[in-house]
Amino acid sequence: MLISPTPLSLICALILCMPLAVVFTVTSPTNIPLQIPKSSTKAHRKLNLTPLPPPAPLPLDDVSLLRIAARVNSRPPRFKKPKIAFMFLTTTPLPFAPLIYVHADPRFPYEPPFSGVFAGRVIHSKPAQRFTPTLISATRRLLAHALLDDPRNSMFALLTPSCIPLHSFNFTYRTLAASKKSFIEILDNEIGAYDRWAARGPDAMLPHVSLEEFRIGSQFWVLKRKHARLVVSDQRLWSKFKLPCERWDTCYPEENYFPTLLNMRDPDGCVPATLTHVDWTGRVDGHPVTYNASDVGPDLIWSLREDRPRYGDEVNVNATDWSGSERHDPFLFARKFPPDAIEPLMSMASDVIFRD
Repeated sequence: MLISPTPLSLICALILCMPLAVVFTVTSPTNIPLQIPKSSTKAHRKLNLTPLPPPAPLPLDDVSLLRIAARVNSRPPRFKKPKIAFMFLTTTPLPFAPLIYVHADPRFPYEPPFSGVFAGRVIHSKPAQRFTPTLISATRRLLAHALLDDPRNSMFALLTPSCIPLHSFNFTYRTLAASKKSFIEILDNEIGAYDRWAARGPDAMLPHVSLEEFRIGSQFWVLKRKHARLVVSDQRLWSKFKLPCERWDTCYPEENYFPTLLNMRDPDGCVPATLTHVDWTGRVDGHPVTYNASDVGPDLIWSLREDRPRYGDEVNVNATDWSGSERHDPFLFARKFPPDAIEPLMSMASDVIFRD
């Protein structure tokens, strides 16, 4: 996804801080005028959005869908500019649907209907909820569609609807497109690891995943194409993680499946850190701090940019390549922001967020 600081970038900022679930890619400049709130006074170029053809029909059952997606080339085409797929999950109406294609929980009403340049690109969706493996299923479904939709999709970013971008999309694109590794938080020896591992029963994860192999990490990551294909093709670990939990209070499958799988299959191909900033200060309920609209201003954006990601356990992190203590990747996104933070975010989008 290659975007200059334009009206579409601003709308993406809006999209990223509202509850929604999407996968989208954008590539080139256009002539479609877009409305910008009056609080954003800077002039912007018009954008040129070329409607994509509707995707070929895909199987509605996950087994067939994932089987097909597992056959794609693990590398994007050479000599073509790679794309980045941004993926969201939603349970609420989506006012910006004309700009995206969507994975939307079918239990909820959506008005207006999804339309616009990405009309017909809503992927087949199923109900998903916390404390169950359905969030993993939804994510695997999104990855499968994004893999099959465009062979140039080379990186796949999963974000929460309460995220905002911390940089311009040019900066984000350059950062991700230049990376040879996936960015996914992979933590070992975390408090509560045993309870999470045993949430399905004391020995339910054996023999496929021992306690020593079990990992914890943020559910928001950016995967290289080869790792996205690894996720959709996996059956061995999924056979364990899809089991229902006996204890819901220690059941966070989406925070365990992806880091465990990637750490077991290709730890050296991962930077063990998330690029989505969260603040856990004083939190004990499993939810990070939610910023108030009154908190949003240039100082907050700058301070979030300056923070340093946590790299695994900070001890011998991929020691064959680099030491985590020597690395400082930029946070590209931050959460959690409420919908009423839109106005202050929009008012400083041009002068702060999209100025690197």
